[in-house]
Amino acid sequence: MTRIPHETSGEPNPLQLLTLDRLRRRTSMKWRTYPEDVLPLWVAEMDVPLAEPVVRAVTDALELGDTGYPAGTAYAQALAAFAEKRWDWDGLAVERTAIVPDVMLGVVEMLKLVTGYGDAVVVNSPVYPPFYHFLEHMDRRVVQAPLGADGRIDPGVLEETFRQAVADGRRAALLLCSPQNPTGTVHTAEELSAVAALAERYGVRVVADEIHAPLVVGDARFVPYLSVPGGERGLSLMSASKAWNLAGLKAALAVAGPDAAADLARMPEEVGHGPSHVGIIAHTAALRDGVAWLDALLAGLDTNRRLLADLLAEHLPAIRYRPGDATYLAWLDCRALGLGDDPADVFLRRGRVALNSGIPFGTGGAGHVRLNLATSREVITEAVRRMAAALD
Repeated sequence: MTRIPHETSGEPNPLQLLTLDRLRRRTSMKWRTYPEDVLPLWVAEMDVPLAEPVVRAVTDALELGDTGYPAGTAYAQALAAFAEKRWDWDGLAVERTAIVPDVMLGVVEMLKLVTGYGDAVVVNSPVYPPFYHFLEHMDRRVVQAPLGADGRIDPGVLEETFRQAVADGRRAALLLCSPQNPTGTVHTAEELSAVAALAERYGVRVVADEIHAPLVVGDARFVPYLSVPGGERGLSLMSASKAWNLAGLKAALAVAGPDAAADLARMPEEVGHGPSHVGIIAHTAALRDGVAWLDALLAGLDTNRRLLADLLAEHLPAIRYRPGDATYLAWLDCRALGLGDDPADVFLRRGRVALNSGIPFGTGGAGHVRLNLATSREVITEAVRRMAAALD
């Protein structure tokens, strides 16, 4: 795989550039949900300044008054070029893409194309809680195929779940989280090929949420689901949102495999009216010109992973933490602490640290918390200190 080495990006670590006082001036969900005495390490927002090319592109658009409706394929072209350079994947065909408002709304639209009311959608729990919320809201039946103890997809469990999902003769789909949130697992080509083979055997359609794809650290390699044998019938949702901290600038891309192009073509035209034109400009600039910034971020996240592991070993050795190879989210097994199913509640009340409770992530989530690593070393250090103090 071709990759610009993180150490030579020439950019400063964006995680170390903002003070806590400045961050508390933000008005987004991360900084307004809890009182000021709480350290917020929960929702997936990063404590970073935006990449300069993104700021420049958005500023130029605002100065020009370019705030109308989205048009063109610049976003898809930028993603295709990024995918070829970053993942050695030249199979992202611009003509098989469509803009959607964001990844989760894109997931909903893709599942509407390949399933109907009451059909089963399989998820690999523990997994991103909105998967459950959106699926239930669209009247799909959520079926869990839990990950193994190693945090990886269990082929035997997945096959049995697929068998049950289609037993009544109805359609079914797998909503695949790749890379996986909250574990940070990066699925290998072999694992994804096995998923595709099982999906083909049981007639299950795969919709892949690949929003964390650019956030792979160390030597791990992201493999697009559509690139593996059998992935031709898959549908994917991708975005620059998570990697460049652009959640408030709504835009994502739906990508179809060669054998799913007809499905994507059936998506209603009005779905493409939902993304923000300014958001598309920002995402395009990030993918096209923000790679050096991304590499500096990944180097900083790698440092934070090791820092967290060291701090937990020293102050909270009963917490089990297996650093993931992707995302900026740490999945912490707190069951040995004896804090019950929801240790996040204890850490918030006693330690004034806001973490995500593991319970909403489904099977395998009880007794766990999710911690956001995308902050400064000082904040992580203080958070662990407060967590340890909460046990006194």
